[in-house]
Amino acid sequence: MSGLSRKEITLRVKSLKGWHLKDKEITKELKFNSFKEAMNFVNKVAKLAEAANHHPDIEIKYDRVILSLISHDVEALTKRDFNLAEKIDSLLG
Repeated sequence: MSGLSRKEITLRVKSLKGWHLKDKEITKELKFNSFKEAMNFVNKVAKLAEAANHHPDIEIKYDRVILSLISHDVEALTKRDFNLAEKIDSLLG
């Protein structure tokens, strides 16, 4: 799979709520009411990632979760990243 063009990336990022382009990745930071809520969300993301065989980098800071997506095998953003971002967003309702 090859990386998306800069134009494609810009358009796809604009279609996502709360995701931002940072260097070669797309990232999203979420704040929850507690550590437990943050961990429940991370566990749901893990299930999606396993099903997609595509895994985000996840940073947990007590009640905040920072997700970063990039296709590490090609060191670029691909359709897989945006598809997973959309699935992650669907968890938020």
